[in-house]
Amino acid sequence: MERRTFLRATVVGGASAAFGGSLWHGAAYAAPAQPGTGPYGALGSPDANGIRLPSGFTSRVVARSGQTVSGTSYSWHSAPDGGACYTDGTGWIYVSNSEVNPSGGASAVRFSSSGAITGAYRILSGTRQNCAGGRTPWNTWLSCEEVDRGFVYETDPWGVNAAVQRPAMGRFKHEAAAADPVRKVIYLTEDETNGRFYRFVPTTWGNLSSGTLQVLVAGTAASGSYTWTTIPDPDGSPTTTRTQVSGSKSFNGGEGCYYADDKVWFTTKGDNRVWQLNLTSSTYELAYDDSLVTSGTAPLTGVDNVTGSSSGDLYVAEDGGNMEICLITPDDVVAPFLRIDGQSSSEITGPAFSPDGTRLYFSSQRGTTGSSSGGITYEVTGPFRS
Repeated sequence: MERRTFLRATVVGGASAAFGGSLWHGAAYAAPAQPGTGPYGALGSPDANGIRLPSGFTSRVVARSGQTVSGTSYSWHSAPDGGACYTDGTGWIYVSNSEVNPSGGASAVRFSSSGAITGAYRILSGTRQNCAGGRTPWNTWLSCEEVDRGFVYETDPWGVNAAVQRPAMGRFKHEAAAADPVRKVIYLTEDETNGRFYRFVPTTWGNLSSGTLQVLVAGTAASGSYTWTTIPDPDGSPTTTRTQVSGSKSFNGGEGCYYADDKVWFTTKGDNRVWQLNLTSSTYELAYDDSLVTSGTAPLTGVDNVTGSSSGDLYVAEDGGNMEICLITPDDVVAPFLRIDGQSSSEITGPAFSPDGTRLYFSSQRGTTGSSSGGITYEVTGPFRS
């Protein structure tokens, strides 16, 4: 029997969403998801911060652009974007990019074991439009410039060591990065309408100063097998990296990227899709595609940053849409986890869990003002499943 590529799931409001079979489990078929609103139930009324959350969850504001972070003398950056968390003794650190050009960069907030803010500081300055990025297994933050021939900067979340430019990782309109400690590579997305999906193979794992940049080569279908081919000139001039390799697969506006359990997921905003690469079988497929919704309204629009939890749930932030962070669960349910009211001119960015998995950090890049100077960074606490 021919393998069916897409499944149908019943989601919030009775809409049907199609997404790739077996996101986590690898079966050729899976039963349709059950009707409902996801594992946490329906969203409640807006709280004092304008955030609709499931029962048992609460939110607080961590920082506002242009204002000093509570208990510190540090003024939070404009247009907060991609982020990640790091263990810091018994506490943790949340790192956040700044998507402005010029003077983008990145900042960090430090928390105690109880979640109290104990510090805030700059970790990267003088760069351009730092959009997303990714954390490394050796506890650095890769901050990516979303500009033509942009760089990746390797930064120190503790703000002790100076940031280092990593040109070997290619010069293109960088978006997100995800480290694969098994294959010892870094996956990279490109925010172009004909962008590519890359991987960087360091000469020495843990040292990004040199290595090989490769691009995914595959057919035009929504699923199939793939290979990797070396980019001849990672500098991208005079020929852009995305046009150097014949047969490299085009992706419409690469955004977030996340690795776990021998799979990597990434989003493409131009066609509102979530892609999955199975790294053990060297195959790819769609994990979500709103064009295959057959009735009602697509539950997830404006796909952007993505992260995952220990339960296997994917959390996908919306750039626009309904200003939601949506879940894609291992049993093939797509549902909103939260929604921000009154900020329709913004986008949700930087979702990342605290090391113990009990707190979710994210930002509304332009807040209620619709301006990069109106960004708000939040924390949500509650009974996240493990």
